[in-house]
Amino acid sequence: MNSLQIGRIVATEKNPTTIDSFCFWTKRDLILNPFDLVKVEHLNGSFTYGVIQEISHITDAASYLAGYISNDFGELDTPSMTSRVGMNYVTAQVITNDKGLFNPVLNDAKVYLASQEEATMALGLDKVKNPVICGSLKMYEGTENNQHVIELPVKLDSRFVIGPEAAHLNISGISGLAAKTSYAMFLIKALQERVMQNDERIAFIIFNVKGKDLLAIDEPNDFEGKEMTKKTTFETYKKLGLTTKPFKNVQYLYPISQNSDTYCPNSYIDTETFNKQMSLKKTSYYRFEYAQDKDCLELLFADVDDPTQTMESILSTILSGDNNFSSVNSWDELTKQLEMIREGKQPYTNKEISILSWRKFFRYYKKAINANRGLFAEHLKTGQIRIKDKIEQLAPGNMLVIDIARLDSEMQAFVFGATMKYLAEYQLTEKEKGKPEKFIIFIDELNKFASNDAPKGSPILHQILDITERGRSLGLILFGAEQFKSALHTRVTGNCSTFIYGKTNSIELTKADYHYVPSVYKTLMTRLKPGQYIIQNSTLNSLLRISCPLPVYKQFKS
Repeated sequence: MNSLQIGRIVATEKNPTTIDSFCFWTKRDLILNPFDLVKVEHLNGSFTYGVIQEISHITDAASYLAGYISNDFGELDTPSMTSRVGMNYVTAQVITNDKGLFNPVLNDAKVYLASQEEATMALGLDKVKNPVICGSLKMYEGTENNQHVIELPVKLDSRFVIGPEAAHLNISGISGLAAKTSYAMFLIKALQERVMQNDERIAFIIFNVKGKDLLAIDEPNDFEGKEMTKKTTFETYKKLGLTTKPFKNVQYLYPISQNSDTYCPNSYIDTETFNKQMSLKKTSYYRFEYAQDKDCLELLFADVDDPTQTMESILSTILSGDNNFSSVNSWDELTKQLEMIREGKQPYTNKEISILSWRKFFRYYKKAINANRGLFAEHLKTGQIRIKDKIEQLAPGNMLVIDIARLDSEMQAFVFGATMKYLAEYQLTEKEKGKPEKFIIFIDELNKFASNDAPKGSPILHQILDITERGRSLGLILFGAEQFKSALHTRVTGNCSTFIYGKTNSIELTKADYHYVPSVYKTLMTRLKPGQYIIQNSTLNSLLRISCPLPVYKQFKS
């Protein structure tokens, strides 16, 4: 049992110990780090545990001037003429007491490093039910030649990640450095393996929004031929209780090309990988039929500011079949009908909607349809499928990757919004036995769809708010990622139970979203390396700095 004493509690008139924090002095050459855990002797034979926040060094010098004078008034090569009394003191946040006593620790109480078992208990990791691995943490690096270093897996209670107690996860950090996607996929891998082992009824919907990052997640990572990196990574996965295999049961959906007569995907995927997936029957093209998907028409206007709700009125007219829209059965017929109204060849019955509003509606509609003509089908051909139909085919443990990376931002929003709409409708229907009860949805760049600046009437924003606020009860769990957490709608972040922070911009850390984070932790957020994260979850007794290994699925070079 690790019982290295490292100092004693010090309580002063101006800085007393409290039920929330304490300070202790320690040797000047002892190396400690923020997020390290210490234990303190307390009343009734108990121990109080605290997480290190700040480490400071002081001397008996009254001011900086004293040091300058003692070196012969600033002579750099002159030894100091005054021997100063100096010490290190450490500020720690109380996280628990092993006997439930939360009185302030007393002056001169002994302070120790915690053992692995004690750290596990103090952080609440020993009482985790329904565990899912979320990474590992390492403490006491640098202490006496690392002989006291401990490393332990960090597990979360899945009930507080994917429901029913709490749900939704958000990952933020600087683009390209924080490895947000890598962490999300690590956690999803842990969840998929848990599903496969425990026969849980969960399926996964993954959106590929950048290049071809997630378009070969069922193929192994070659680690660019670096055998040592591969060996180390595999060892870490095994320590965490995970397999070293890539994702299983993966299907890919690609947007068809603009030329509907060809079968080249409108994607960044390379020909070799695409043809391989085709031969293995792992891929389909997705398209939208008017008769089946016209209810998603409003999503084409997600970024249109509509303070007078005229766009909404036009949409209502179209969907209700008024003004001869009941005879419309295809996207082309809808286009012709709108053109006739725009040119005055077809009267419109709702006189509260001006001709100018119809023309505005038609401009936005025609722009979206023309730019993505291949996706709006009169009827589906062989190898093509509606996203809704594909969702209904999924079984527990299945993973569906929907590629939207090469689409313009308006069409990305349309596909994402339509998928969320289909999922919500599907979860409200009576399903066959053995179908998924929950869907975990992951999308990067969530701020595109749910930012603070999104129009209040945006149907996509309303869908995301609805998912985060009541999705837990529907079995829809959102894993979102973005560069800046502060840019997200507050009702989205407010309903997330788990937050992951990668390397973060110092300007971002000045925002109100981070006011509860201790200043020293904010500084550390600006220095995190790829693969390092700070995690916050209601089941953890403290913020933790964790690490996760490199992905084991195929990585594409930038």
